Amino acid sequence: MSFEQTTSLAHPRTSSSARAWRHGWDVLTVLTRRDIKAQYKRSFLGFGWALGGPLLQVVVFSTIFQGALGSQMPSYACFVFVGVLVWGWFQSSLGNSVNLITGNAALARQPGFPLAMLPFVTVNVRFLHMLIALPLMLILLWWNGIHATVAWLALPVLALIQYLLCVGLAYPLASLNVLHRDTQHIVSVLLQLMMFVTPIFYNIQVVPEPMRSWFNLNPMVSMVSAWRAVLLEGRWPDAGPLWILSAVAVFFLVVGRKMFIAQSHRFVEEM
Repeated sequence: MSFEQTTSLAHPRTSSSARAWRHGWDVLTVLTRRDIKAQYKRSFLGFGWALGGPLLQVVVFSTIFQGALGSQMPSYACFVFVGVLVWGWFQSSLGNSVNLITGNAALARQPGFPLAMLPFVTVNVRFLHMLIALPLMLILLWWNGIHATVAWLALPVLALIQYLLCVGLAYPLASLNVLHRDTQHIVSVLLQLMMFVTPIFYNIQVVPEPMRSWFNLNPMVSMVSAWRAVLLEGRWPDAGPLWILSAVAVFFLVVGRKMFIAQSHRFVEEM
């Protein structure tokens, strides 16, 4: 018996686990590419739309709100751009995750297909959109005299926390929408409302102190503030809120995924 065969017999679980991870990674890569190609198929601007949307929002917010809310704020356009990118990733991820199963009925009907990978796919695609717009934001920061500091090393950690939060929330939303189609409409309305209680075009400090504690229940308040602390102020973000967000993200990732898998046997019959 060869050494390779001996090793395979000695560690069957390890070998099986490695194959499962490779298969999952392959599925994730293929589906992410599929969604990106489908989104920009026959599009003249292609990935330019990933830049156009955030840039248009920055122009609108800067034009309309700078006089009222940003007159005392330096680099207001940079302030808004960070908020738009961070919020846009969150909003688009959740908005598209609701229809993950109902919009992929053909995949759901395939026996053995790893449906649990779909939330990762939609969050990956929306994260790519953010990465495309990121160089434009960095140019705007440089133009306004804001340069990289050692605190920027925290950016991958912030991205990871937000990534896990988006995936964790995507699981129960996708599952609920199969069973109750009103979910997609409720989520759409809630995301629109959340936009106004997230400090995208205003500083959280302008919110009256008695109301600020209610605003902080919105996880994106801490998330947007952390990104701005790193990029605009060059300081490390507050660790306390990030630990709480990490715990919330892990909770939804574990509990939401279990809920999703427990309900997955009903997806086909409900559609």
